[in-house]
Amino acid sequence: MAAPVVTGEDLRKTFRAPGDGGEVHALDGVSIEVHAGELTALVGPDGAGKTTLIRLMAGLLAADGGSLRVLGIDPAAEPQRVQDRIGYMPQKFGLYEDLSVQENLDLYADLHGVTAQERSQRYPQLMEMTDLGRFTGRLAGRLSGGMKQKLGLACTLVRSPELLLLDEPTVGVDPLSRRELWVIVEHLVRDQGLTVLTSTSYLDEAEKAARVLVLHRGRALAQGEPAGVTRIAAGRSAVLDPGPGVIVRSLQARMLDDPEVIDAVPDGGLVRLVRSGVATPEADRATIAGLVPTPVEPRFEDGFMVLLRGTAAHEAGVDIRLQRPLAPAAEGSVVEVRDLVKRFGDFTAVDHVSFEVRRGEIFGLLGPNGAGKTTTFRMLCGLLPASGGTLRIAGVEVARAGAAARSRLGYVAQKFSLYGALTVAENLEFFASAYGLRGAMRRGRIEWALRQFDLAGHSHTASAELPGGFKQRLAMGAALLHEPDILFLDEPTSGADPLARRAFWRRITALAEQGVTVIVTTHFMQEAEYCDHIAIMDGGRVLAQGSPAEIRGLARAGEGRQASMEDAFIAVVQAARAREGEARP
Repeated sequence: MAAPVVTGEDLRKTFRAPGDGGEVHALDGVSIEVHAGELTALVGPDGAGKTTLIRLMAGLLAADGGSLRVLGIDPAAEPQRVQDRIGYMPQKFGLYEDLSVQENLDLYADLHGVTAQERSQRYPQLMEMTDLGRFTGRLAGRLSGGMKQKLGLACTLVRSPELLLLDEPTVGVDPLSRRELWVIVEHLVRDQGLTVLTSTSYLDEAEKAARVLVLHRGRALAQGEPAGVTRIAAGRSAVLDPGPGVIVRSLQARMLDDPEVIDAVPDGGLVRLVRSGVATPEADRATIAGLVPTPVEPRFEDGFMVLLRGTAAHEAGVDIRLQRPLAPAAEGSVVEVRDLVKRFGDFTAVDHVSFEVRRGEIFGLLGPNGAGKTTTFRMLCGLLPASGGTLRIAGVEVARAGAAARSRLGYVAQKFSLYGALTVAENLEFFASAYGLRGAMRRGRIEWALRQFDLAGHSHTASAELPGGFKQRLAMGAALLHEPDILFLDEPTSGADPLARRAFWRRITALAEQGVTVIVTTHFMQEAEYCDHIAIMDGGRVLAQGSPAEIRGLARAGEGRQASMEDAFIAVVQAARAREGEARP
């Protein structure tokens, strides 16, 4: 049997935390093997050590202890030798946005010394693989998020590496582009025999790997075939049917608070849960919240959550309470959008979009990268003027709304509008002042945010140095300081781990139950199941609207399973693009 491509034993890496935070054990005795021609996945919550481990393999960091060999080389002693033989795509790949697709490829080929003859063979392969051949003259800055990731991957593969390291390659990428990226990765492994190691926040991606390493707080919780992690949840997985008139997310929130339940998520109109113990015939007949659970086969995510719940605090039970009552629910809609249009020169970013949202509803705006979702959000918040149509928030036209009307809105931007050089406390102070909070009210609300989002221990940490999950908490805390009636959330969980996503939606469910209206965009199709209504956009237009059940009904069921929200999303977008292609002369 061939020697592993990567062998790490008892790896340790410690960082000094900012301020007086002491030491952070990013890796605490981790061992790993990566075998030739296989796909290996690293999974774990924020701060688990995934990126640190990848950077050790790439020769960008040196371990404090243990041993590591990559392609038979010690990357700490000879980093250049390793880097000459591997491909490494970090989370934020360094594309040059003012250069075209072709110019970016040429630049990376120059940097790696790829000859003209090698380029003539390699470029056509990369263009066919990534489907970027039609866009070689387009500036990288004008590509969608999914196309940027494909270009980053092409630049990483501009020479043929022996090992490919991918750090969260599908973060911020829509389901269609994510699926296309995985087709490329699977082709590289299956057809070209490339060895690939990737970290991911998507547990369905990890399930496709030959081997997985589950990390938490710098330690390995499990390693081996994904099926081994799945088996950990054997006999624990079940679904509950809430029945008519019951809001699925409310039942799911109650399940998260049940000490006998390890995990619960909305799943195709049902609530999927993982119990703390293996079910017995008697337990299967017992009711949970008055409902009889139906046992189902476990999946990788179930086993993953069992592993994490064995070591992590049960954060998903976190609740959130408003200090002031909201105005009584009014008849009609709180948000009304009619024939909304936004043009940038000759380009129409939003093309006659219409929808309504009632008080206390969660409305999901879904779509591929570049569909027009963020532009729509910015117009709803009064940050961009509309080119046409009408926008009414709480009965007031946004174009004519004064500061008092806008103060009823909260907005969490896609990349979190935080000031990286300011500490957590300083960011909260700034946003409290911006919302007009003064004196005891301001102090009280800041204390509430620190307590509510478990940020007190990080109050003196610069926000730029926070892990992704804590940045999300801080952005949410800042947006809720003034207790808005309407909350806009633009990709709020992008890159967040499963634990952080569950805690986030537990809070959103509690806010909706108290009458807060929520409009959210997300690329996690499972999260769309939390919504009351959904609209799918592409090319600036609304392609489909309805409840989660109605949207799922637009897709064909997969073999041996019901259609998922992701199936529906991809079916709707592909059908619309096919019609548009047929309509072109």
